[in-house]
Amino acid sequence: MQSQINLYGVLIADVVASRSTSDLRSSLNEKLRIASSAQLDDQLIRVPYAVTAGDEFQVLAARLERIPKLILDLRRRLLPFRLRIGVGIGVVEGQIRPPVNRIAGEAFESARKAILEIRAQRKYPTLTMFRSNLTRFDRVVNLIYGLHDTLLRGTTTKQWETIAVYLVKNRVDYTAKALKIDRSTASRNLRRGSLWQMEDTVLVVEELIKESFSDCT
Repeated sequence: MQSQINLYGVLIADVVASRSTSDLRSSLNEKLRIASSAQLDDQLIRVPYAVTAGDEFQVLAARLERIPKLILDLRRRLLPFRLRIGVGIGVVEGQIRPPVNRIAGEAFESARKAILEIRAQRKYPTLTMFRSNLTRFDRVVNLIYGLHDTLLRGTTTKQWETIAVYLVKNRVDYTAKALKIDRSTASRNLRRGSLWQMEDTVLVVEELIKESFSDCT
């Protein structure tokens, strides 16, 4: 169990295959502007997103246990972009205020280490990596997301479109109506797109974070 207090979660992300995307920077900025507003209202993040270089951006999670929900919500909001996301858990230095890229500390260093490891990963490519001072936590959470991301890589654009609407509507029939497809097609897209596994991952990792960092969440 982690006894240290005042730990924070930092996400550093970039866009997969960004060089093949035209007008990337303006589209990314607009999506992150909308995401910042919504996620601040939903208490998922502490400060707006900041693009740091090219297709790379970062943010500070509102609370540690909100990180899994934030990851899924970010992937939904930034469609059709596919993201690599490095997560660092640790202390931060100085005042927490915008812009986020002017905040520093261990959490940012760990997030940087995590995304660099994703880019270098060869054993089984993953899209999500955590780094903290708890080795056992890192091993377990990265195993979970390694399996999760194997499913994620197989999710098609059409399935993601259905998932994105369902995450707002929260009902299959409402999702089908919004997309103007029949209910069975919507249900099939959600099942084959691995939505239920994604949602279970969020719940399980939330509990894992709470147990591992019980004095900090």
